[in-house]
Amino acid sequence: MSLTRADYPLAETQPHAVKGPRGKRLADVTLDSVLAGDVTMEDLRITPAALRAQGEIARDAGRPTLAENFERAAELVNVPQDVVMRIYEMLRPGRAETRQQLLDAAVLLRDTHGAQRMADFVEEAAQAYEARGLFTFRF
Repeated sequence: MSLTRADYPLAETQPHAVKGPRGKRLADVTLDSVLAGDVTMEDLRITPAALRAQGEIARDAGRPTLAENFERAAELVNVPQDVVMRIYEMLRPGRAETRQQLLDAAVLLRDTHGAQRMADFVEEAAQAYEARGLFTFRF
């Protein structure tokens, strides 16, 4: 299915397509289902499919950079939070000590977690940081 900006917001225009990681539809998340214990925190987490859908809508709306951000985010959904936070910290200017640290993080994202776009992003950051001298701890 190809989405356009007319499909925004998905929760209103295509509620049947909005599902949590366990397949529970948005319409199934009710106060009664929560009180009955039928809804867990897992049902409330965003999915890669939802983020990719938002990316399609953003691209159709003429926001390619936002679309790319959604696409990278879709790759990160299943990456453990400690890995995401460690790489995030390294991407802050002055935090990674060497280019190789960022390149190693890119390999981890690509080879272990299948996050190709994020790996490319981190490799691009490594090049930019090297060109701008941002590997020295500055703070």
